[in-house]
Amino acid sequence: MADHVMESRLWLARPRSDVFAFLADPSNLARVMPPTLDVRLLTPAVTMAAGAVLEFRIVWLGVPLRWRMFVREWDPPYRFVDVQVNGPYARWEHRHRLLEDGGGTWIEDRVTYRLPGGPLGRAAHRLIVGRQLRAAWAYRRERLVELLAPVSAPAG
Repeated sequence: MADHVMESRLWLARPRSDVFAFLADPSNLARVMPPTLDVRLLTPAVTMAAGAVLEFRIVWLGVPLRWRMFVREWDPPYRFVDVQVNGPYARWEHRHRLLEDGGGTWIEDRVTYRLPGGPLGRAAHRLIVGRQLRAAWAYRRERLVELLAPVSAPAG
C-alpha cells in the first residue's frame, strides 16, 4: 500500500526559538488539534530529546485510541522528527523543520503516513481519513497563527 504525504509551509512573525519551543512542547498538541479529536497527553513530565516516547489518547469517530510517538531526531531549534510506534496508522512520520526568514520563522511540515488494512484502508482514506486529516491540518494552521501571532505589532 502506498504512503500518503501531507506537506505544509507556514510563516509566523516570531523568532525560531519561540516557535520551536511551542512545537516541541507535547502539551501544545491538544491546543492545535480540533476539539473533536480530544487529544490528551498521557506521558507525565517528558523531556523532549531524541529517544523520548510520548503517549497520547485521541478520539476518532467516537472511539478512544492510544497513540505512542517516538522522537527519532532532535536538533533544536532547527528540526525534529516524531514517528508512531503504536497507534491508528500503519506508518506515521512527522518531520518538523524551522527556518528563519524575514524577521520570522517558516514552519515546514511533512507527514508521511499509511493506513492499515490494504484495500479497506485505501477506501477509508479516500472516503473519510484523507479529508479529516486535511481538515485537522487546516485547523492546526489556524491555531498556530492564533497562538503564535506577534505579541505586539511592529512600530511603523
